[in-house]
Amino acid sequence: MRAGDRAYRTLRAEILDGTLEPGTVLQEVEQSTRLGVSRTPVREALRQLAADGLVEANGRGTIVTAVSRDDIVSLYELREALEAKAAGLAAQRHDDAPFLAIRNRLREAPQLLAQGEQGLVAYFAIVDDLDDAIEAAVANPFLASALRSVQLHSARIRRLSRHNPERLRAAAGEHLLIVEAILARDAELASHATHVHLHMSLTNALATSASLT
Repeated sequence: MRAGDRAYRTLRAEILDGTLEPGTVLQEVEQSTRLGVSRTPVREALRQLAADGLVEANGRGTIVTAVSRDDIVSLYELREALEAKAAGLAAQRHDDAPFLAIRNRLREAPQLLAQGEQGLVAYFAIVDDLDDAIEAAVANPFLASALRSVQLHSARIRRLSRHNPERLRAAAGEHLLIVEAILARDAELASHATHVHLHMSLTNALATSASLT
């Protein structure tokens, strides 16, 4: 893997999981030393992150962008349009095998969520695999590209629920309902279940982001 790609993936992961918080200044020299690469790969990585909307340039240099309450609402408006449509199409076009496997894993989600951080990582891996399975089932490259864009920013918001076990358990049940609807080839139910899940997720995100501006 190229040094620029490695730097990009590392910095992106740190922004998404909150290690690099909003407002953090990313200086090329400092990051190149920390990541063990030259300044050129760091510069490339910062350009990619800016294209993703995860960093922006200001008078102090390149900083990690903030996520405001308005940003959260706007993102969920787009997610509802894209993800409800994708779930409905997946119900019509999918192969059963990946969704059967994900259904079995989701049934174990309550036990995973009781295992602390390690279980939480495993649970979010299931959610990511569900996103990938829906994207593959839809088989629409334009919709897939749009979904990947919103999912990137959704990952930043998702961490707001990491310390809310009740919400995580409810979300696992909502994901299971989406999978069940897809397996039943019920496009209307799959879309509706996705709508309900996103509504509940948005409500939780806004309730836990009171300190965001």
